[in-house]
Amino acid sequence: MAERTRAFVTGYPAKHSRSPMIHNHWLKKAGIDGSYEIAEVAPEGVAAFFSNLRDGSSGYAGGNVTIPHKQAAFELADHADDIASELGAANTLWVEGKRLMATNTDGYGFAVNLDDRAAGWDRTDTAVILGAGGASRAVIQTVRNRGVKHIHIVNRTVSRAMELAKRFGSNISAHPLEALGEVMAGAGLFVNTSSLGMGGTDVPDIDFSPMTEGAIVTDIVYTPLVTPIMALAEKQDIRTVDGLGMLLHQAVPGFEKWFGVRPAVTDELRQMLVLDLEKGA
Repeated sequence: MAERTRAFVTGYPAKHSRSPMIHNHWLKKAGIDGSYEIAEVAPEGVAAFFSNLRDGSSGYAGGNVTIPHKQAAFELADHADDIASELGAANTLWVEGKRLMATNTDGYGFAVNLDDRAAGWDRTDTAVILGAGGASRAVIQTVRNRGVKHIHIVNRTVSRAMELAKRFGSNISAHPLEALGEVMAGAGLFVNTSSLGMGGTDVPDIDFSPMTEGAIVTDIVYTPLVTPIMALAEKQDIRTVDGLGMLLHQAVPGFEKWFGVRPAVTDELRQMLVLDLEKGA
């Protein structure tokens, strides 16, 4: 009998991750005798956890990595691809021989979500990205790689935005929060990667009207599904895309690596996640 393939999601905390729901749905649909489970690991134990993954003693074929272990996953891997190397963070690991391999699929998930729900989003010349934390990196990289000519990073602490502008290229500029209205002029894409609106925090009264006709506002946060920033955009008749698709699509490459089948992000799976989010609200 073939050995059962196992995969994981690790983070700290990780118990609220919805990744097991996604991957175990795909395993059932494909009729694969495998499992995907939560492996919560404290920071002091993460090096040993990845070492056991590499040598096979953990029993896992690979897994996903979430906060706060993405940087460690990149640093401790034997090989990271160009995407993860530029980001300095990995969210997907697998083993080849005795080598621990790493990539980052966050940007892939972000792009495919927009391709699916707002095709043509990358035809704009200008994008505004709100936030300069770790979550913004994959978004900046992806928007740049899709050919958007001017990318404005807006952040309360402008020095953090400047660091990212320097990291990702000359067509990227950094601005303080006060400049938001100014840089919005002519933008076709607005992405919130910040924590604004989470946990009932205040959201600035953003005016989206200077954006181009057909502009898109998206938020990488998916709880709640319609975030305060998205609700603000909808009131101004601006098209919005929620962040749930990013979660779903970023999971696809890892599943294919571990289980040998490329899964589909279906309406059925999305609705299953929506109902779970509503239940947990």
